[in-house]
Amino acid sequence: MNPDLQALLDNNRRWAAATEAREPGFFTRLAQQQSPRYMWIGCADSRVPANEITGLDPGEVFVHRNVANVVVHSDLNALSTIQFAVEHLKVKHIMVVGHYGCAGVRAALNGIRIGLADNWLRHVQDVRLRHRKRIDHLPAAEQEDILCEVNVIEQVGNVALSTVLQDAWARGQPVAVHGWVYGLKDGLLKNLQVTMDHPDKVVGVFAAALKRYPRPPAAAHDAATDAADTGFGPASL
Repeated sequence: MNPDLQALLDNNRRWAAATEAREPGFFTRLAQQQSPRYMWIGCADSRVPANEITGLDPGEVFVHRNVANVVVHSDLNALSTIQFAVEHLKVKHIMVVGHYGCAGVRAALNGIRIGLADNWLRHVQDVRLRHRKRIDHLPAAEQEDILCEVNVIEQVGNVALSTVLQDAWARGQPVAVHGWVYGLKDGLLKNLQVTMDHPDKVVGVFAAALKRYPRPPAAAHDAATDAADTGFGPASL
């Protein structure tokens, strides 16, 4: 066997033995049922492991990952995973988690071609175009971080407006969607204060979150234009 792969198998055996020694019966209980309270929707980046970042064991967080932590209503993979988490596992919290230094966000911001993923990253480019007046006036060093944050806010809104969440709330199921960003440089999670737990809160929470990224005075709009610019105004609901 390839020595690199053998090293992984050896690591696995050591990890399993250490886990069982620390908590006897752990794997027997885990095999019987998964009952996580949390769902993590994050980037596929290998530097952002959901369980380790949050200090959770296997079985405690249900994970869906893709390039640039995007949730769109045409992605049946993401929606099916969210539906399973909400309707079958009964998770209480869904965290959409981006991370600073995201290569997908950087490509979308700077128009960098990386291949087939360019088509997927059009979703992030759309976010960048929609909020360009909140981003373009910033120093170049800040634009990428802000787009990471705004992209998370947009995806939280997309989860909240999905039929899965709308149906869950309609039947009175308690489930909330949150937006976080992870810092590769310090290992810390930043709460973007964009929690949505009821259909009536979606637009207000979204608008309040975006106000933290003001346009320059010359780009000020009236309230109606602002709602249309976000894509979450009443007309879009």
